[in-house]
Amino acid sequence: MNKLARIAVICFVVAIVLSPAVVLAADGPLMEKSSLGYLGVGLGAGLAAIGGGIGIGMLSASVVDASARQPEMMGKLTTIMFIAAALIEGLALFALVICILCLFM
Repeated sequence: MNKLARIAVICFVVAIVLSPAVVLAADGPLMEKSSLGYLGVGLGAGLAAIGGGIGIGMLSASVVDASARQPEMMGKLTTIMFIAAALIEGLALFALVICILCLFM
């Protein structure tokens, strides 16, 4: 199992264990009616944040590598990097908004 898969499994297990949606009442149900929705929203928002962070990190690493190879292209690379970073952050924000809308619907 590669490193990213291990991290994903550990995050999933921690989210399940520490989730406030799990209700351990003696004579009540184990899960509330909307608790799986809260868990899904939390996991979706977390995955959106992780995806945005990975995307920005890979973008930044690529731009630094390219600017080290061709320093004369730094101006064009910076412009392209800002446009791509805005698109990545916009997608992560859109996913977060969808998760919040799912929470209240």
